[in-house]
Amino acid sequence: MARFGAIVSSLWRRAGGRFSLVVLGLWVLVSLVSLVWTPQPLWRTDGYDVWAAPSAEHWLGTDGTGADIVSWLMAGSRTDLLIVILTVLFAGALGLLLIAAMTARNSVLANTSVVAVDALISVPTILIALILAVPLGASVAVIVVACGFGYGLNLARVARPQALLVARSAYVESAVSNGASGVRVLFGHIVPNILPVLLVQLSLSAGTAVLAESGLTYLGVGVPSGTPSWGHSLATTVRFITVYPLTVLWPGLVVTVVVVALNLFGDALRDAVDPVGNPALRRVAVEETEA
Repeated sequence: MARFGAIVSSLWRRAGGRFSLVVLGLWVLVSLVSLVWTPQPLWRTDGYDVWAAPSAEHWLGTDGTGADIVSWLMAGSRTDLLIVILTVLFAGALGLLLIAAMTARNSVLANTSVVAVDALISVPTILIALILAVPLGASVAVIVVACGFGYGLNLARVARPQALLVARSAYVESAVSNGASGVRVLFGHIVPNILPVLLVQLSLSAGTAVLAESGLTYLGVGVPSGTPSWGHSLATTVRFITVYPLTVLWPGLVVTVVVVALNLFGDALRDAVDPVGNPALRRVAVEETEA
């Protein structure tokens, strides 16, 4: 608990960390509130009140079907939050699995894994999504698998040099000679030492997943029609940007702010969990050692 408090305190002291905590906290709060309440019923449309300007009834106006923009953005926040969480989990699991293979003591497995990652990382995420969309159709699963696969490969490639350095260190060699399993070496030695790199890459993956959702939904292989999401709000209004620019401004602004917050969160968290850059964390570690 003391470590967690030191990390949160360090995040809050940084301007970028404070901004990201506020934005991400609001995102989670709005997602939870949208489960039980939105300013207007989500599926209520009014053909006589399309492209309405902001008013007391419709805070940010309406879209081309007369649906309330605020209500759709609130409902879309939980869809994007789900996509981000699932994508980060998928990318993290795949990345750690590949790191374990790329730093394995079996040279054949390690070399084969490196070659495979270098070959697969060149495959564009959009191509993976299009291939998956053939059997699965437009769905959240397409976004999660396509993005998680691409980001997991990138995570493994970026973290491999530092992970390999740890895996070949004297204390890991000693642990292996004393019977430590590969899983224990991975989670007991390698992951703690490459944690800052992992956090930054996963935060970048989270931000990119939000952008990918918007792009893939616009192309018709992302969130299916009728499911609220920020990408869906952009896709249905971007054609009228020159006539009704405000309807595109709001979802675009939300996506921009959230992506910036996720990127800043990763940078701030990297410094917060690193004892070298966080004196409070060093003091907690010393106190725990003395106790």
